[in-house]
Amino acid sequence: MIVSILIIVVSLALFSYWFRYTCVLILSAKTSRDYAAEIANANQLRFLETRTYLLRDPKAIQLDQVYESLDRDYTLITYLLRHASARLAVDHSLENHILMIDFRLMSAWYGIVHKVSRRKARGALLEMSSIVGHLANTMGERVSTTF
Repeated sequence: MIVSILIIVVSLALFSYWFRYTCVLILSAKTSRDYAAEIANANQLRFLETRTYLLRDPKAIQLDQVYESLDRDYTLITYLLRHASARLAVDHSLENHILMIDFRLMSAWYGIVHKVSRRKARGALLEMSSIVGHLANTMGERVSTTF
C-alpha cells in the first residue's frame, strides 16, 4: 500500500514537472513572424498593454483589473481559434490545449495567491499574458496561411 502511494506521488510530481517544462518550452519558442500585435489590434485585445503594465512598477498594479482583462482576452482568442474555418487549421492543437490548461491552472493559482503574495500573483498574470500572446500568434499564423 505504501509503495503504491509512493509511486503515485512520484508519478504526479514527474508529470507536474513535465507539464511545467513543456509550457515553458512552448512559450519560449519564437516564430519567424510574430502576429500577436496584429491580432490584438484587429480584435481589441489588451494583453500586450497588460504585459507592459505588469512589467512596470509592481506596487502600482491593480492585479484584479489585469486579471479580468486577460480573462476577457483569453475568452475571445479561444473563441476565435475554435471557430476559425477548418481550412485555417494549423497543426498546433496539442500545444494550444496544453497552454489552455496552463492558463486555467495559472488562473486558479492567481485566485489562491493574489491576496497573499503580489509577486506570485504578478508572475501568474505574466504567464497568462504570454499564453494569450502565443494563442494570438497562432491565430495570426492561421489567417496568414489563407492569403
